[in-house]
Amino acid sequence: MALFATCLVDSLRPNVGFATAKLLEEAGCRVEVPRQTCCGQPAYNSGDRATAKTLALQMIEAFESYDYVVVPSGSCAGMIIKHYPALFAGDPNLAGRADRLAAKTFELVSFLVGVLGLKTVSARFEGQVTYHDSCSGLRELGIKDQPRTLLASVEGLELVEMKDADVCCGFGGTFAVKYGEISDKIVTEKCANVTTSAAKTLLAGDLGCLLNMAGKLSRQGSGIEVRHVAEVLAGMAEGPAIGRAAQDPALVEARS
Repeated sequence: MALFATCLVDSLRPNVGFATAKLLEEAGCRVEVPRQTCCGQPAYNSGDRATAKTLALQMIEAFESYDYVVVPSGSCAGMIIKHYPALFAGDPNLAGRADRLAAKTFELVSFLVGVLGLKTVSARFEGQVTYHDSCSGLRELGIKDQPRTLLASVEGLELVEMKDADVCCGFGGTFAVKYGEISDKIVTEKCANVTTSAAKTLLAGDLGCLLNMAGKLSRQGSGIEVRHVAEVLAGMAEGPAIGRAAQDPALVEARS
């Protein structure tokens, strides 16, 4: 099977990619990471269908020979699964290829639970965590129970559900750029719910959401750690949390 690491993981949080590979290999998969590029989601969300098609075709060519493609991101997986078929609908040369790639592409936890039948992991994480359901993962791919099933098996971990766990964090890709004030209000409310949960760690399955919430929490001076769920499930959550470097008091003051 192929691991599609995604742009954000590759550039900003490689540990998520390593954790994903570890989980898949421990589940019995032979993992390869082919040369890859952006899935085209930013262009697609901005209305640039031509660029989105160019990038999607590169993805199809790189990944179509594998039995499965697994992505540690609900939004990028959703792009391939839901939007590639629409992009190439009616194209006699590419529609079938796009459909076939979409059919064998899965978000990480949905693949572990839904395809491999995994119910437990061999990991330990001490403390209370709360989980944010990303919009793409939840609404496009139906990911809700799968991460919670696996987190329940992590030794020492207690999951505390926050209020409105399934409400948007305000990121939405280019939405956060186009509508900054609205985005900030949404993430402010989300982080208030995270804080009220009293959990010391915030988890999610989409790095875009995590970066957005980590940024807000750091500007608020919060001590809550932010991590991708794969890092906890793989037992690779020992290093600095997402956004931890940004919590320097001088940086918090400058960004407030």
